Amino acid sequence: MGLALLGAAMPAAARQDDARLDELFRQLRTAPGDEAAQAVETQIWLIWLDHPGADVLTMMRDGVRRLHEDQTEQALMLFDAVVAEAPEYAEGWNRRANAHYLVGDYAAAVADIRRALALEPRHFGALVGLGLVYLAVEEPADALKAFEAALAINPHLRGARDRADQIRRKLAGQPL
Repeated sequence: MGLALLGAAMPAAARQDDARLDELFRQLRTAPGDEAAQAVETQIWLIWLDHPGADVLTMMRDGVRRLHEDQTEQALMLFDAVVAEAPEYAEGWNRRANAHYLVGDYAAAVADIRRALALEPRHFGALVGLGLVYLAVEEPADALKAFEAALAINPHLRGARDRADQIRRKLAGQPL
């Protein structure tokens, strides 16, 4: 999804402080169904992915492309450059966290997710990523907290809901 979104036309100066986000998050919470929610979520991602710097956007596009091509180390280098160039850009931290997760550097992934969340506390994608990291390190209670936090922001995240339900059953001693 990320690669396609990066190629779309984006407003010139939008990012996590974009004034449109408050209304979009309200719409996301109250969307009548998954299709309506997906349309709103796409708008949110477009805003999050945007950056006023052409160099940053180019590095992001290249980094996402490298992730999709399983060139994780190269993607990580590009995302390192993004966060160095634009430390205020939450999505740069989130994408670098994804790359860290894929190479198994879970501590670095958590640190980057925390930075992304400090910049954009409503970043449901980062929260889902945090849940996945906690699952990878076998901390299901913390994973459940992260998935529940993501669902509080975006109740239409089916994968997060399914994982949260599985964790609840596991923690309750029920077979999965």
